[in-house]
Amino acid sequence: MVINEASLKRDGVQDFVSLRTTALIMTAYIIFILGFFLTTPVVTYEIWSGLFSNIAVKVFTFITLLCILVHTRIGLWQVLTDYVKNPKVRAILSFFLNLLGLAYVVTGLFILWGV
Repeated sequence: MVINEASLKRDGVQDFVSLRTTALIMTAYIIFILGFFLTTPVVTYEIWSGLFSNIAVKVFTFITLLCILVHTRIGLWQVLTDYVKNPKVRAILSFFLNLLGLAYVVTGLFILWGV
């Protein structure tokens, strides 16, 4: 079997691995945030601000935002190709929903890093 390494097309295995990897990272982030809320009796602005002033938390949060974007893009592609049969409508929906996902990440970037 010949494999074209220069192809830009994805395959099912890559999507499967990407979905599982992003899901694991998002789950780890949820467990981290839940652990923070369960171990902190009173969450004030100062405590919350102190948590997110740590560079590791900022990086972990940003990686999680990127994982949400990747997870959403793959999920949207799968759902839209399965349920929206008209190619033009599918392309328009895909464009706007992916743009919305990108706007979510950019907004998170501005909030997180105060750029």
